[in-house]
Amino acid sequence: MAQANEDIFNIAQTLTLAAENDPKRLAVIARHLPDSQGRTVITYSQLAEDSSKLAGGLAAQGFEPGDRVVVMVPMGLDFFITVFALFKACLVPVMVDPGMGFKRMLLCLSEGKPRGLIGIPLAHIVSFLCPKYFSGIKKRVTVGRFPGFLGVKKLSSLLTSAPLPQQNTYASDTAAILFTSGATGPAKGAVYTHSMFRAQVESIRQNFGLSFGGVDMATFPLFALFAPALGLTSVIPNMNPIKPGQADPKKLLSSIASEKCTSLFGSPALLNRLALYCQEQKIVLSGVRKIITAGAPVQPTLAAAVASLLEPGASLVTPYGATEGMPLTTVDAAEIAGARGMTEQGFGMCVGKALSGIRLAVLPITDQPIASFKESQILPMGEVGEIVASGPVICREYFERPDQTVLTLLTGPDGEVWRRMGDLGWQDAQSRLWFCGRKSQRVVTEQGTLFTVCCESIFNKHPKIRRSALVGVGSAGHQRPVMVVEPTARLDRKQWLELVEELKKLGEANPRTRSIKTFLKHRNFPVDIRHNAKIGREKLSVWAAKILESGSGE
Repeated sequence: MAQANEDIFNIAQTLTLAAENDPKRLAVIARHLPDSQGRTVITYSQLAEDSSKLAGGLAAQGFEPGDRVVVMVPMGLDFFITVFALFKACLVPVMVDPGMGFKRMLLCLSEGKPRGLIGIPLAHIVSFLCPKYFSGIKKRVTVGRFPGFLGVKKLSSLLTSAPLPQQNTYASDTAAILFTSGATGPAKGAVYTHSMFRAQVESIRQNFGLSFGGVDMATFPLFALFAPALGLTSVIPNMNPIKPGQADPKKLLSSIASEKCTSLFGSPALLNRLALYCQEQKIVLSGVRKIITAGAPVQPTLAAAVASLLEPGASLVTPYGATEGMPLTTVDAAEIAGARGMTEQGFGMCVGKALSGIRLAVLPITDQPIASFKESQILPMGEVGEIVASGPVICREYFERPDQTVLTLLTGPDGEVWRRMGDLGWQDAQSRLWFCGRKSQRVVTEQGTLFTVCCESIFNKHPKIRRSALVGVGSAGHQRPVMVVEPTARLDRKQWLELVEELKKLGEANPRTRSIKTFLKHRNFPVDIRHNAKIGREKLSVWAAKILESGSGE
C-alpha cells in the first residue's frame, strides 16, 4: 500500500503532456492496416481523447481500479488506445507473448489472474474453449466482430463513452504485468510500477537521443509503448512482430523512407536481414539517426554491418538489461568494434558502463538464494561472476511468484534492493561490463567452468561459421563440453570433417576452449520467440545428447 507522502503519478500523464504540446502531431502510423492510402493514423489529441473515452467505457462496464486485464491486441492503433486507456482507468494490463506456445501462454494468462480480456476474436474463442485458464474473467471486449449475445462488448462501441478524467495513482502502484519470454526458464510476470515506467522513459530520453518530434519505427510491441511517452511518432511496419527474424527488408525500408523515420528498434535477427539486403542493394538508411537493438548479444560483425548503413553522425546502440530491468548499460557500434579483439579472444562481449542511477556489481557464482551481500563479497575487477544491479528501473516483484522473487532479489551493503540478473560477466578498469553468458547455461566440467559467450566468440570468427552454441552433456560438475555449430552453407561429409579440424585448432590455441573436443553440426538453431535472437541452448543440449548417444556424430 502506498504511503501518503508518496508522489502521485500515472504513466498515462506522459501521453496527456505530449497531446498538450503538439495535439496535431501524428502519434501512430500503422502501415499494416491499409486504407485508401495504405496506412491508418491517429494524432496525439485523438489518441488522448480515444483512450480517455475507452477508459470511461471500461469503468461503465464495471471494471474497477486494480483489476488485471489481459491484452491480446496486435500492434496498431487499437493497441495504443487500449493500453493507455487501461493506465488511465487504473487498470493493470497483463501482457503475454502469443508466440511462446499455446500451452505456456495459457499458463501465463491463468497465472496473471485477470478479471478482463481485451483482444481479437480468436482470443475470446480460446477463452471460451479453455475456460479453466480464464475462470476469473468477468468482462470481455473485442477488437473485431464477435457475437454480442456472449457478453463480449465491441471496443468501438465503448469509444462513444464519456471520457474518464485522469485517475490518480501513486508512483509505486502496479501499472502492468509483463511476462518474460521464458527463453531460459519459466515465464514469469514482472510487476511494473508507474515509477518504473517513468524511470525507463527518462533513461531512454537521456541516453538514446530519442526526444519529442522524432519518428520511430516500432518492431516490438513493448518497446513501441515508449514512443507516445517520449512524444515520438510511432511507425508500425508491415511485419509480424512475433517473427522479427522473418521480416521483409523491402517493407521495412518502405516504411523508413515513406515516413521519414529518424530511429528504429529491432532485434539482432531483424537487423541481420535488413543489413544483408541493404549491403546487397547498396542502400544507405538516409535520415535514420539512431538504431537501437536488444534481446541478445550483438555480434561485432553485425554491429559493423549495421553501422556501415548509417550516415555520418548516426549510430547503432545496444542496451543491456532484461524485462525485469532495462536499460542498465549501453554500448555503441564504435565501442563494440574497439572491443572486438578481446571478444574474439574469449573475454566476452562489452556491453558498456552503467547508466545514470544504475549500480552494478559482480558476485561469486551460486545457484542458491542470496539474502544479502557485503562490499567485501563483490568480486575484484576482471573476475567472472553473477551480475547484480540496482536502480529505479529494476523490477521488485514477480506476480504470484514469491519463491522466484526471493531467489532473485537481495539486499546490498547500504540496505538497497538489488536484483540478480541471472547473467555472468566481469568489469574492467574502465568500469565497463563484459557479458559472458547466462548463468543457467554455463558448462561445468571436471576441469572447470566454461562460459557460453566467451567460448562461442572464439569460433564465431571462423568465416564458415554463422553462429555457434556451447552446451554441456551430462550432469553438472561432470559435463562434456560440446560446441554445436551452424555453418554458413551446406557441407558434405568431407567438408565438415575439414571444418572440424580447423575448429579444433582454433580451440586448442586458446586456454578457454582447449577442453572442447566435440563438434556437432546443426542446420538451424532454435531461438527465442520474442526477438528470434537468443539461442535455445537448453534444447540444443538435449539434441546433442541424443546425437552423441546414437553415435552419428552430427
